[in-house]
Amino acid sequence: MLDRVTSVEHAVRDCIRHGQTVMVGGFGRGGVPFTVLDAVTRVTDVGDLVLIKNDANEPGIGIDALLKAGRVRKLIATHIGLNPDFIAQMNRGEVECEIVPQGIFAEKIRAGGAGIPAILTDIGIGTEVEQGKRKVILDGRAYLLERALQGDVALIRADVADRAGNAWWRGSNRNMCVVMGTACERVIVEAREIVDTGAIDPENVHLPAVFVDYVVPSGPLPHAT
Repeated sequence: MLDRVTSVEHAVRDCIRHGQTVMVGGFGRGGVPFTVLDAVTRVTDVGDLVLIKNDANEPGIGIDALLKAGRVRKLIATHIGLNPDFIAQMNRGEVECEIVPQGIFAEKIRAGGAGIPAILTDIGIGTEVEQGKRKVILDGRAYLLERALQGDVALIRADVADRAGNAWWRGSNRNMCVVMGTACERVIVEAREIVDTGAIDPENVHLPAVFVDYVVPSGPLPHAT
């Protein structure tokens, strides 16, 4: 029987490369793969990364270490207000930041996972969001063409995963994790609990094992500094 459980160090070394586009699940603390992110910082020297994440985390946790270490070239996010250190970096021109309305952010990732190259939306018309984007007139109405988002690797955190890679989330911990798992070439699932294959009812599987490369055990949640 296929067993995708491995050490976080092995998963990170096998999947993460310099210059990749990496999707990172979570919003606030729910769904954030803190253990995997720590390993990326600790056991690799990759840089020039493009991160796609709902927020910039808080100082001292999550993606903050990668940002502070200068490993990130660009962050695509919906919310950065909880990380003043990152805002200062952005204002100094040390890292590029693209802000995307949250619903459009989710839909662009969902489209990427479904193989749809772009979506049309009227959200952002007449605002800074439309700058540099193509407009399409459909039935007399103007829409922005928003290109789908895809990545090389998704790093996501599930509440439960089985050894084959099927994953389940509790409540809002799911956030962007499932769609990110479908929109990347490789996927590492960090799991709070790892169970035997078949222990999750098939009807309760949120992300099927076919999308997953590795399952790694989650460590304790960090404290922000």
